[in-house]
Amino acid sequence: MKYTIGIDIGTGSTKAVAVDVSGQVLATAQQAYPILTPQPNLSEQQPQLIRQAFVQCILRVVQEVKETPAGIVISSAMHSLILVDNQGEPLMNMITWADNRAAATARQIQKSASGEAIYRQSGTPVHAMTPLSKIVWLKEHQPDLFKAAYKFISIKEYIWFSLFGTFEVDYSIASATGLFNIEELRWNTDSLSLCAITTNQLSEPVPTHHTRSGLAPALSADLAPVAAVPFFIGSSDGCMANLGSFAVTPGIAALTIGTSGAIRVASTRPTYNFKAMTFNYRLDEQTFISGGPINNGGYVLKWYAEVFLQRTLASGKDYDALLDGLDDVQAGANGLIFLPYILGERAPIWDSDASGAFFGIRNFHTQAHFTRAVIEGISMALYSIAVAMEKSGLEIDRIHVSGGFVHSQAWLQILADVFNKEICLINPEDASALGAAYLGLKSLALISDYEVLRSSERVSYFPTKENHERYVKSFAMYERLYENLKDEMEDIQQLRR
Repeated sequence: MKYTIGIDIGTGSTKAVAVDVSGQVLATAQQAYPILTPQPNLSEQQPQLIRQAFVQCILRVVQEVKETPAGIVISSAMHSLILVDNQGEPLMNMITWADNRAAATARQIQKSASGEAIYRQSGTPVHAMTPLSKIVWLKEHQPDLFKAAYKFISIKEYIWFSLFGTFEVDYSIASATGLFNIEELRWNTDSLSLCAITTNQLSEPVPTHHTRSGLAPALSADLAPVAAVPFFIGSSDGCMANLGSFAVTPGIAALTIGTSGAIRVASTRPTYNFKAMTFNYRLDEQTFISGGPINNGGYVLKWYAEVFLQRTLASGKDYDALLDGLDDVQAGANGLIFLPYILGERAPIWDSDASGAFFGIRNFHTQAHFTRAVIEGISMALYSIAVAMEKSGLEIDRIHVSGGFVHSQAWLQILADVFNKEICLINPEDASALGAAYLGLKSLALISDYEVLRSSERVSYFPTKENHERYVKSFAMYERLYENLKDEMEDIQQLRR
């Protein structure tokens, strides 16, 4: 039996999935790890724990399938940064995409004479999330650590070095750093000059189908069952999610909600919008994935349940219980609007000082209204990105969804009503890990085309006219609320420092 393993190194956990040549999922594995917040604006993780999860997920899948895979392909979250020595050992914890320490630095770069040029060269929004902004911040605020770094790498590069003893980075992860020229497929001179680093301090960029085999001593014993298996370097989780959702043709968007969220469309050319800072990441040499990310996806729901309601969300049943009854509250939550910016926000407002807010609270609002308002707020944040994308010329006819939220039919219907478009659930499994497995099957010539993997079964949700009309009015207020409050959000952030 021929199959590949797709493994996605996510923010909250690593997930692996085994897929055979018919597209059938044979086994899955997942292992979580903590996010460290030593200070309010910091978001860090221990690379060693993530590497352990990577190894364990592969071993558990192979053990369950009971056969050796034909290949293993890696997907990874974007924007992470690790400073390492010449042995590939971390000099610090990994800084995640959610880390906000470089917010002021990013604003300075964005407003500078080179800000728009760097955005257009790199295809990456100028924001605190990017390695570009983080490296500049480290240069200015931790110069000793900055000078001690042999390489500036991502979590995928750290694991790839552990596997093969070489520093390489795929075009996709590189294209999300702010340091890479997405048209010329090389490190970007202007970005490196701003950071005061050279190409020797970065990994060698390679295509997403780049492969190696023959494990280095660091992991050869731990991964003995797959020691002879080829590993493909793969791409970023966002690009893989488009592939895993069969959203790689014009007009079909992929929408993902995990810890964070994003909506993305495939294109043969990048789509630039400096105001909304639409991202343009590489899936491969022919395909750009354009769109926008939000900070506040599933994390907001977890925060709402555990901090606001004092309820634990430890299993699917816990989420089901929380979202039970969403249909009993009418669209618009009876005039209750939620701005979900509890982690600041990325697209389309790109405001690290943005804050969350409930607006319109009256004595007749119940917990069910608040819960629906939270779901609607997250959905409207994603919708605001889609509006900016369509204004930039990207066409969205249908939306394919993935992420843990897809198990909630009520949430999927809310999305259909907010977007006024068909929402299509292709596969309930993790789309990024699936996309990685699909890439492996195609790269190994085990399939001729990705379409042979698509199931004939799909579940679609269509918009309700009355509900969409309500959301048109709610969304207009949602946008005005942020515009009217953003100065106060910045002022109140100063009180927290």
